[in-house]
Amino acid sequence: MDRRRFLQGGAGALGTALGVPAHAAATGPPVAGPVLERPIARSGERVPAVGLGTWITFNVGARDEETLARRRAVLERFFAGGGRLIDSSPMYGRAEEVLGHLLPGVAGHERLYCATKVWTPLGAYGPVQMRRSLSLWGLPRADLMQVHNLLAWREHLPTLRAWRAEGRLRHLGVTTSHGNKHDTMLEAIESETLDAMQITYNPADRRAEPLMRRAAERGTAVIVNRPFDGGRVLERLRDEPLPPFAAELGCGAWAPLVLKWELAHPAVSCVIPATGDPAHATENLQALRGALPDARQRAALDAVFERLRGA
Repeated sequence: MDRRRFLQGGAGALGTALGVPAHAAATGPPVAGPVLERPIARSGERVPAVGLGTWITFNVGARDEETLARRRAVLERFFAGGGRLIDSSPMYGRAEEVLGHLLPGVAGHERLYCATKVWTPLGAYGPVQMRRSLSLWGLPRADLMQVHNLLAWREHLPTLRAWRAEGRLRHLGVTTSHGNKHDTMLEAIESETLDAMQITYNPADRRAEPLMRRAAERGTAVIVNRPFDGGRVLERLRDEPLPPFAAELGCGAWAPLVLKWELAHPAVSCVIPATGDPAHATENLQALRGALPDARQRAALDAVFERLRGA
């Protein structure tokens, strides 16, 4: 999905209305102001509510200097715009290795909140895989270690607790995506004391809302993956004009407005859009500043999403 075509439309038109050139509205620095932060763990620790996913986007070749330079620019924009939480996994090919290679040269990387995962059906292999992940990141510990897609979660959680007691990770959680394993996720959050649950939620897929509410009741932070449904949400919005209140919320394009719609859900702690485009990284970070949609504005967005879903 190519956002460029509608960045020249909706975002550019709004930028002009605000007295900002279209290119600046799409790619310029984030709006100044306080950064929206949410609790990410039972400890009450807060992180900026827009993070960065790395699935597919950071799985790039070691010798592809042009692509690596763009990923470095994504990280630079991310930290400069107030971001902290970066999410990855051994499942994501070379993503962890690429992060470990690029992060030391990026200003602000010392503020990183590292969220990665264990992804193996063998409980006994979990520590080996987690040690490798930390080595690839170049870190002595993880801020958040998650059981990826709930794979062997009962076997891995005792190891994660032991690692937390030893100081090798700070917070622990579980993940799922694409609407899968919701029954298992409910079992996990009801039976375990978890710092975070990662799950898919976006205007096209709201099936996780009951789980999100229950996680919040249990004191478990909710991290939203696939906030654009793999780009399909933005594809449907391509020719849709931005609502007038987008400017009031500091949004120059649909992408940050969609993220703000998600962040307006009281259970959501952080959204983690993945991108390999520096301009998109800057655009997404618009959701970190300014007001969130109120009930009236969120209902208006719901109506747009529903109409486009049925089109």
